Amino acid sequence: MFKIGDRVVYPMHGAGIIEAIEDKEFLGQVEQYYILRMPYGEMKVMIPVSKIDTLNIRETIVEADVDQVLGILREEKERMNESWNKRYRENLDKLKGGDIYEVADVLGELLYFEREKGLSTGERKMYDTAKHILVSELLLVGPAGEEELENMFHALSKKTSS
Repeated sequence: MFKIGDRVVYPMHGAGIIEAIEDKEFLGQVEQYYILRMPYGEMKVMIPVSKIDTLNIRETIVEADVDQVLGILREEKERMNESWNKRYRENLDKLKGGDIYEVADVLGELLYFEREKGLSTGERKMYDTAKHILVSELLLVGPAGEEELENMFHALSKKTSS
């Protein structure tokens, strides 16, 4: 069980800080909820405590792991031969799983595809989602600010392949 002040990641939504644990009534049932403040995007989310395990909620990484995550983003990807449909499904499963290293892998792959041949509308939306998830966690745990991270993504999207 998490406690107030814990920094957690809610897959497909991003990272936030548990501000409160409250009982709320919904459809005649009283249930305990985590109240999660998401600093990146300025929103609050209520998550039923009873569903934490099934939602893949996890603690954020520690600052020492940030370089490994950024390294995954910088790796050159070479998965151009897969069909768009299969690639999209695999990437969506990785995002839903909530593992930051898999999210970084998806984002790195999409950055590569964007440079090489551009992204479809669906992949553009997935890119935005993966970027939001990753940036929200890196802002909570790392020394880099939002502008620095944006500059890094911009540089990665313009990097030429050798």
